[in-house]
Amino acid sequence: MPFISFPAGEDFGLPPVIYVISGAIKFLFRGQLFIIYVVKPAQMEVGVTSPEIAFSIGPIDVRWYGLIITSAVLIGYAIAYWRVKSRGQDTEHLTNILIIALVSAIIGARLYYVLFSFSDYVSNPAEIFAIWHGGLAIHGALIGGILSTVLYTRYYGLNFWLWADLMIPSMILGQAIGRWGNYMNQEAFGSPTSLPWAIYISPARRPAEFVGFSHFHPTFLYESIWNLLGFALLMYLSHRQRLRPKSWPTGSLLLVYGIYYSVGRGMIEGLRTDSLMLGPIRVAQLISVIIVVGCATLLYRWRAQSNTQNVATPGKKVTQKK
Repeated sequence: MPFISFPAGEDFGLPPVIYVISGAIKFLFRGQLFIIYVVKPAQMEVGVTSPEIAFSIGPIDVRWYGLIITSAVLIGYAIAYWRVKSRGQDTEHLTNILIIALVSAIIGARLYYVLFSFSDYVSNPAEIFAIWHGGLAIHGALIGGILSTVLYTRYYGLNFWLWADLMIPSMILGQAIGRWGNYMNQEAFGSPTSLPWAIYISPARRPAEFVGFSHFHPTFLYESIWNLLGFALLMYLSHRQRLRPKSWPTGSLLLVYGIYYSVGRGMIEGLRTDSLMLGPIRVAQLISVIIVVGCATLLYRWRAQSNTQNVATPGKKVTQKK
């Protein structure tokens, strides 16, 4: 397997499609963000592993990251489109939500990161807007994306919980694939380890306190596998939801996602070397605990209410705005 103990940048002699799959989506994690962009060699930080250029069109370099992001968005959209259409909903709303949520997620991811790293930007506030230098947080992306979806569905009189359930499997699948972008950039890895599946990290990418170590936990891989299993779980529960709506009220998939993802993220975060900190507390673990408690409480109450009062859909029924 190409992610085990190989120096970054080495040619493994594998078919190009393997590199495409390994690159996956760049779903709002630190690193390059643009779909197609130009980077001159002089602009690149020395020692930072960058994705290979797929091809060039004149002065424009099209990178694997860009192609992977585009492909992943289309795959996620296709899955969500099928789910939305199968429930008799308007697919035009799906397109609108996707565009608005992506923009909002980027803004949320940046604001969240800056909030918990504000001291790094006090001397140079303009750097706050330099998202191409990295500094995006997945929890901020989730907050931004969900909040924008709430506002959109409320404005158009849609059932937010229904739409969230329809789209959330695509979300966790995108996260699973996107974590491979961390491998391509040699980031979001864990603490040093001698385990057989440890990954080699080049000296320029190692934290100062671990510069003497060469192999680290592939935490991106742990989270990718966790999220792939989560995708399978949500698709299974979606089927159960159609068969037994009283047991799984509308909105349950979003809440299960919140619980499942947060449990995994909380555990894996303990191995990370680049965590945002709030005093001695890892911010991601704190937020994960809050999400688990909140989602578990809502899910328990909804299922209890649904079973006792024969209510399949929480919240009020609303009329769609044309």
